[in-house]
Formats: sequence, structure tokens, C-alpha cells
Amino acid sequence: MKMLVLAGGFGTRLQTTVSGIPKALAPIDNQPFLFIQLKNWISQGIHEFTFLLHYQNEAIISFLQSNKSGILKNCNINWVIEKTPMGTGGAIVHAIRKLNLNGEFLLINADTWISTGINKILHTQSPTIAVIYKKNINRYGQVKFDSMNQVIQFTEKNESNSKGWINSGLSYLHTDFFLDLNDHPFSLEQDFYEILIKKKSA
Repeated sequence: MKMLVLAGGFGTRLQTTVSGIPKALAPIDNQPFLFIQLKNWISQGIHEFTFLLHYQNEAIISFLQSNKSGILKNCNINWVIEKTPMGTGGAIVHAIRKLNLNGEFLLINADTWISTGINKILHTQSPTIAVIYKKNINRYGQVKFDSMNQVIQFTEKNESNSKGWINSGLSYLHTDFFLDLNDHPFSLEQDFYEILIKKKSA
């Protein structure tokens, strides 16, 4: 199963703490966070990765190349560089067309830690997103779903200290869902998922 990794963000909030490097390479106990991520993903059976890059893409490419004979020696690695920021949704459309991708794939954020769950989501029917329960969701948008676990709404982050479910950053999707979308910047959660919800309820 191929995994698309969103790794093109600017990491604006992290720059005050770790400047000069992309947030996916921020050091954790003297190891780049992406190294820890890859080790975790590989341990869950993923060996085919495509990185969707923009900001400081050279640093991430250099990191990947330096690990080809190490942790990535049994993996298939690709990357796609966006000339301009495409947003989380536009980056996927760009990669699908650039690499002529076809079929189901996993999508994950390079900067979001999810220790387990890949095998579980692969046993569902796409499109599926993994969610995480939080006692305080004021820093996140909320995912609402019905009694059948069908997503019915994504809400914007607010100042409420209420509990609820949030998007974990891990999704199981199919390239067919993106065939009719234009190659332009857009948000996966705010735009694309809303389209899927409307189609489901139509």
C-alpha cells in the first residue's frame, strides 16, 4: 500500500522554537522527527512512500536520500515538489497527475504522530479518516458523525473547551475521488471532505 505524506507546510508556529529547518525534520531526542515517523510507518507494514513537498523541499529530499541505504533500504521512495503552495487537497491532485497514480492510498501528515491505526484503517472501505478523541478541542476543528460512524460535518476550531473527535491526519482514499478536481490550491478538510459529505447526503 502506498502512502502519500504531506510534508510541504511552512511550519510557521514551530519557527520560533526550531528555525531554519522544515517541521518534519525537527529534532526529537537527537533524531529528526521524520526518521521516527518512518520507523513507525515501516513497522506497520508500509514500504512505499510519496512525499508531497514545497517549503524547504531540498532538506527533506537530502534526508530521504541519506537514508536510502539505511532505514529506507527496502522502501520505494518518491517525491513531488509543488512550485507554489497547493494546500493539502491541491497537493494530492498535483501528485496524482504528476505521477499518474491510480487506486487506493493512505494519506498522512508528516508532522502528526499516530502510533498505531494503519492496519485498522486498511480494513475499512475508502474514503475513511481516522479520528482521535480529545477532552479539549479548542485548538482543533471537530469531526461530527452519526450512529453509523458516517462523517456528517467538519467544524472550524473555536474557543470552546468542550470534548469531541478531531481529524487525526490519517486517511484512506482512492484516486478516483480526485479525478474531477482542478489542479489548484484547496483544503482537504474544508473543501474536499465537504464535497464527499454532500455527495453522501444527496
